Amino acid sequence: MFGSDAWLVLGALAFEACVGYPSWLYARIRHPVVWIGTLIAALERLWNDARFGAVRRRLLGVAAMIVIIACAGGVGFAIERSAIAYLDAAVVIVIASTGIAQRSLYVHVRDVLAALESRDLPMARTSVARIVGRDTAQLSDDEVAAAALESLAESFNDAVVAPVFWLLIGGLPGLFAYKAVNTADSMIGHMEERWRMFGWAAARLDDLMNLVPARIAGLLLATAALRGFGVMLRDASKHASPNAGWPEAALAGGLAIRLGGTAVYDGVAYERGVFGDGARPTTTDLRKGLHIYMRGCALLWVVIGTIALSSS
Repeated sequence: MFGSDAWLVLGALAFEACVGYPSWLYARIRHPVVWIGTLIAALERLWNDARFGAVRRRLLGVAAMIVIIACAGGVGFAIERSAIAYLDAAVVIVIASTGIAQRSLYVHVRDVLAALESRDLPMARTSVARIVGRDTAQLSDDEVAAAALESLAESFNDAVVAPVFWLLIGGLPGLFAYKAVNTADSMIGHMEERWRMFGWAAARLDDLMNLVPARIAGLLLATAALRGFGVMLRDASKHASPNAGWPEAALAGGLAIRLGGTAVYDGVAYERGVFGDGARPTTTDLRKGLHIYMRGCALLWVVIGTIALSSS
């Protein structure tokens, strides 16, 4: 199938790593994820009415996900079919690259690291707030480093490995459908009263679509670090998510540090699972973690390149 050609996937990875998503383009047309988010928000306002009963809200949440996936996947299918008939493979590579965020993730974490290394804690807190959902105003240097590493590990799956996985096996429809589900989960897949019923389908679908990629992401990080497999296998299940614990535990083991534990969200402290046995991470560990992340991305390229060569 044209859209799932491994060479195209490798091309999308390379293009995104070199170019990313240009800020000038974002300023003019935003990003496809923003377009998906606009649709999700509209459906949530229309169908997630507090006056509806729990069963009705859950069913409407299922219906919303069907609409969202159909729209996203349909756009991907239309582009793919047009590419076969009219467009060049380079166009598909550029479009596919918008669903991958290896460069963007690197830049965001690098900004946190730069602020910590320059001893600018307020800027480090501001930078890490862009990639985590927890309260950051009172975080210490080491807590900022921990938050950045946890986001780096989890986003390695959500923003890199999983999009590549679904692009490889499902072409542009698979990639766009995954991005739609992942965006919906981040917006409505929460346990708070407002979203618990309506966002149930989004959360469960996101769990399902990340089931395989998250374990691949963990293996890539542990391989890149040359250790951490034992910690990953032992601690991955401690995470509230069935998937996020795999890359997080792998990175904790790879750096011989401890991640997880208490975090504050909207002023409320939550006790989370703890990954690894070492000390809490430092700025030095954040730099090492970023290097492991880059090696993990390189390994992903090798895997996709191997698939491409074997299928040639």
